[in-house]
Amino acid sequence: MSILGNFINGQVVASQSGRTAPVYNPATGQQSLQVALSSADETREAVRLAHEAFTSWSKVTPLKRSRILFKFKALVEEHADELARLIASEHGKVFSDAKGEVTRGLEVVEFACGIPHLQKGEHSMNVGTGVDSYSMMQPLGVCAGISPFNFPAMVPMWMFPIALACGNTFVMKPSEKDPSTSIRLAELLQEAGLPDGVFNVVNGDKESVDVLLTDERVQAVSFVGSTPIAEYIYATASAHGKRVQALGGAKNHMVIMPDADLDQAVGALMGAAYGSAGERCMAISVAVPVGEETASRLREKLVAELGKLRVGPGIVDGPDNDMGPLITREHLEKVKGYIQAGVDEGAELVVDGREASIEGDGFFLGGSLFDHVKPGMRIHSEEIFGPVLAIARAASFDDAVKMINDHEFGNGTAIFTRDGDAARQYCEQIQVGMVGVNVPIPVPMAFHSFGGWKRSLFGPLHMHGPDGVRFNTRMKTITQRWPSGIREETNHFTMPTH
Repeated sequence: MSILGNFINGQVVASQSGRTAPVYNPATGQQSLQVALSSADETREAVRLAHEAFTSWSKVTPLKRSRILFKFKALVEEHADELARLIASEHGKVFSDAKGEVTRGLEVVEFACGIPHLQKGEHSMNVGTGVDSYSMMQPLGVCAGISPFNFPAMVPMWMFPIALACGNTFVMKPSEKDPSTSIRLAELLQEAGLPDGVFNVVNGDKESVDVLLTDERVQAVSFVGSTPIAEYIYATASAHGKRVQALGGAKNHMVIMPDADLDQAVGALMGAAYGSAGERCMAISVAVPVGEETASRLREKLVAELGKLRVGPGIVDGPDNDMGPLITREHLEKVKGYIQAGVDEGAELVVDGREASIEGDGFFLGGSLFDHVKPGMRIHSEEIFGPVLAIARAASFDDAVKMINDHEFGNGTAIFTRDGDAARQYCEQIQVGMVGVNVPIPVPMAFHSFGGWKRSLFGPLHMHGPDGVRFNTRMKTITQRWPSGIREETNHFTMPTH
């Protein structure tokens, strides 16, 4: 069986570590290949080469860097179907969803192509007599990205395009569960004209990650994953002097007000809860209907829609399924365990996805629905990362807001209503980083920044958008004076003022 290696210094190379991990096709349950788990020394070599490449890459003009990214964008568009099939075969999501993932990643590439404008800095004339001040946004050096399994194309493309555009070099450590997409993106970057060593992919596990967190040549680390790992990434890398953006877990709530268009809300909720088998950090996993009548009508409509949910392989002849398999058998069993925990804690299991009849030996689970879920239950407190939706009823708007604000996570949320006043209050009062009003998954466009609050984000700067440029650059401020007769001035021993 083939072993997927690394992409180092412009070419795919085999790992010499001798360690591998299996990569599965989740739709069949069969192993498709092995991925190398690189050694610490191999990871350090990738960092060394990126460090060497920084000297010349950082001096390439922003316009030339932008032109390479434009070529890369065109190549990704040309190979979008190929990339989507690769994602679907290793992650399991349906083809149309995988194609959408590529598109959302490309939006950040498009944003990064504007780096000549985004990296301009600021200038002030005559801050004092004959004195000007200006700032420069300079690259950091080697940046590292550690990405999760659920978006093997989009999340890396949220990280490296802006870093490269700003003049940094990059070492990518993709998830070992679906690693092939990052290697293919590296090949397309190389085809676009990126110099050797500027972008490297190291496949591996914690051994490789710890090198990226501690090597003094790595200046910044971007991470997306679970909160416990995000905390570890943030603490370890920060302790070694690096800037860090570590995006953690989520438990995203959708509030449904009594005046909401319920058919619209249910349609949005089905996609947001069960799309990509719930393996999204922005998935809606808790529906919060306000009032008993709203809750009863919502439940009835959700049950009817769940009966129509098409679950099956991500790549099929004909129309896409609505939902594919989970990523691994271990994760499938973990999600089943959460369903049983909800039953044991007293929530009402209205639809049991474990009973769904799905052909094949893949890691499939039908959509599940709980009602009468209370704060404190594990299925409300913890991120399940599977096709499990909980209905947590609220007596009033204020009760709904309190339920969400009391939760440890603050990634994304939504409210469905026709009442502009309720929506405005919700946006002001809710302690969550990304809010949708009649929008179920409020992922910002690339020219805005993505990130949550509370234990959903560690670090002061969000991903992509303006924060992405700030994260990948250092600001240097110069104050200069060119007065006539400066050679005749004497020394000054007092605090300089303007």
